[in-house]
Amino acid sequence: MTRCFHVALASAVLCLAPSFAAIAQMPMPSQPTGQMPATQMPMQQAKPVTEVSQALAAYNQTKQIIIGSAELMPADKFSYKATPEIRTFAQMFTHVAQTQMSICPVIAGTPPATRPVESTATSKEEVLAVIKKSFDVCDAAYNSVTDANAMEVGGTGYMRGSKLGNMWKNVAHNNEMYGQMVIYLRLNGLVPPSTAMRGRM
Repeated sequence: MTRCFHVALASAVLCLAPSFAAIAQMPMPSQPTGQMPATQMPMQQAKPVTEVSQALAAYNQTKQIIIGSAELMPADKFSYKATPEIRTFAQMFTHVAQTQMSICPVIAGTPPATRPVESTATSKEEVLAVIKKSFDVCDAAYNSVTDANAMEVGGTGYMRGSKLGNMWKNVAHNNEMYGQMVIYLRLNGLVPPSTAMRGRM
């Protein structure tokens, strides 16, 4: 039985040998013009995580959800108040804009002589223009900070601190105000941007 098996196995190998030889001689598929073989493709390196890059990422998230909140609320709800004693929906955004126009120039090294006056914008269109302008100022300020200058100190009073410290200070205030915006949105039956981004209700 064993001898028959060995003979059968040897015969099978001999029969398949020509096929294996033919496959070995087949040309390899050519790479598309201008494309490197996968084995030669350079690996993309992730950007290094630094204190500055983390502050910038946190700021960009607040920018997305705050502007998203203003865009989400219907125009006729910008005068809405959860209770009579607190800010209107519009005033929350003009307050954020006022704070950013105060702190972001300090981050950039060009502090304003006096605290900017809060905008009196009330309509959705006006409020969006005001808040977006303040984020434009902060975009430039945040992008001017590097690992080399992050600990430079400037500003006075509440704004006194390092560039990095003020970056986080602004993020903290944005998140504080966004938390209030969420309540206004929920009371009007709307899903806040940060929740919708996660596919939740």
